[in-house]
Amino acid sequence: MSRIEKAMEKAAQLREGIVSPPGERKQTYSSKSAIHIPPVTGPEQKIISDSPYLVNLNDPLSSTAEEFRKLKSVLVKMTKGEDFFKNTLMVTSAVPHEGKTLTALNLAISLAQEFDHTVLLVDADLRRPAVQSYLNMNWKLGFSDCLLGETDIGETIIGTGIGKLSVIPAGRAVPNPVELFTSQRMRSLIEEMKYRYHDRYIIFDTPPILPFAETRSLAHLVDGVLFVVKERLASQENVKEAVESLKGCELLGMVYNDAMLDRHDERYSYYREYAAKTS
Repeated sequence: MSRIEKAMEKAAQLREGIVSPPGERKQTYSSKSAIHIPPVTGPEQKIISDSPYLVNLNDPLSSTAEEFRKLKSVLVKMTKGEDFFKNTLMVTSAVPHEGKTLTALNLAISLAQEFDHTVLLVDADLRRPAVQSYLNMNWKLGFSDCLLGETDIGETIIGTGIGKLSVIPAGRAVPNPVELFTSQRMRSLIEEMKYRYHDRYIIFDTPPILPFAETRSLAHLVDGVLFVVKERLASQENVKEAVESLKGCELLGMVYNDAMLDRHDERYSYYREYAAKTS
């Protein structure tokens, strides 16, 4: 091959990115944490929700909203450092009706209202999705559609207009979520979300642990688990069994929900967080 032919071939390879220009070393990645995939943004809806349960949105000066801000502060310290960022978190409980969805929503709103934090809230409770209902949203595509391989993550994300909060709804109903949550597709999707949206918190609202198996699978794929316990609802045996099922996962702590205390002979309800780090 002549010099001219070799030069032409090299020029073609440069155009196609097969080889690097002289003096430029082609970058390699020793860790997936170095990979940067530009985030995809979906449509934005201006959320107007008057739900009294979204205290960090509609009653930010209340004592309950302040408890969520305390929870947020502790959580940020536990998950964000100079050399690490545990950005994939899930919120769950032992049994239904303990307030896990409202905890996930208020925590996400509190984080997103800060200048430094961008948040993606994923409704991963495919059995009884509630995030859209609280936010007065109506969006068909969602998490289940991504798991079924029918759409890209970016096409399901909805900007809410609440700080820097975006939401992925649950999506279409599926007959057996366990099959989706235990699939290789689920593992790949969580990994893709972690590195595609590496600069934001990704919070998953999940089904309760004891009645459903899929939550245990997801717990092993995320960076940390926040466990919600409602006073007078889940028994000590329920809580113990649920925590035992999370062995091998990063249990960040518990949120003691709807606690009742006496203050001047009046009883009031509030959310309280326990920041005890479990080993």
